[in-house]
Amino acid sequence: MTNIKDIARLAGVSVSTVSRVLNNYKHVARDKRESVLRVIEEMNYTPNKNAIDLIRGETRTIGVILPYNNNPAFDQILNGILNKALEHDFSITVLPSIYSKEKEVEYLKKLKSKLYDGIIITSRANDWETIIPYTGYGSIVSCEYTQHKEIGCSYMDRYSSYLDAFQLLKNKGHYAVAFTTARIESNSTKQMIGAYKEVFGEFQPKYHISGCLCLEDGYKAAEHFLHLPERPTAVYANGDEVAGGIYLYAKSQQLKIPADLAIIGQENQPIGIGMGITTVDHQLTKIGEQAFSLVIKKSREKVKIPYHIVERDSV
Repeated sequence: MTNIKDIARLAGVSVSTVSRVLNNYKHVARDKRESVLRVIEEMNYTPNKNAIDLIRGETRTIGVILPYNNNPAFDQILNGILNKALEHDFSITVLPSIYSKEKEVEYLKKLKSKLYDGIIITSRANDWETIIPYTGYGSIVSCEYTQHKEIGCSYMDRYSSYLDAFQLLKNKGHYAVAFTTARIESNSTKQMIGAYKEVFGEFQPKYHISGCLCLEDGYKAAEHFLHLPERPTAVYANGDEVAGGIYLYAKSQQLKIPADLAIIGQENQPIGIGMGITTVDHQLTKIGEQAFSLVIKKSREKVKIPYHIVERDSV
């Protein structure tokens, strides 16, 4: 089997020259480059990627820890990462975690093995004290804010966005407001409950349902909310798909939107656009794009992406 030493001997150049040609370095004499490329073609030589990565000291591959691969919000972040990866000729490896602490650590250990140049964490189960030691082996970037100086982050101000969404409903005359979240133990759920208390003064557990990820979850949540003795007049859903499910159930009960029930969703997704649902757009695609830029620059910068509320007919 032909190897890099054979190529060097047949081309009449040094092994380091062959290495520079394989890595597409610019500073190689034209005649030597042409000689190496000719031998490679004649010998039908395929370079060993792992060997090239070892020589180059990088893999041009970024790992992306993603809790779910069928969640529209995480799909938007991943889409932004993929856009920039294609632009910069990097490969992306998706690392599904299902919020398993053990899986996350297993992926972080791959930085130590130099399988990735860096890792982007879209959402996490582990605390930062567990994650930070792995920054010694490669760049780690978060898609949520962290004050730790070892971690760069691309993030949005979720708490302020929740305040604005609840305040919008209050300004429209709604005080019996329900909301849905994805994970009861997540930081975003804690922030949403905090924002609810700040705007309405009291948190009523009957107006909160967690574990909502899709349209079907929203449908079931609406069925619960709308059969309460004191049913809510508005619902803030943690995603436009969940909001779509709430919308469909409300319509099945002959309720008018927004006269009988106001609805706000999140992330400006196609289903929300089609149904005319007001949404809080956290610009997740831009968060993914910025996270990729930070990780390839090995930057520890904190970059805040602005959100905005898109008002439609559901409020």
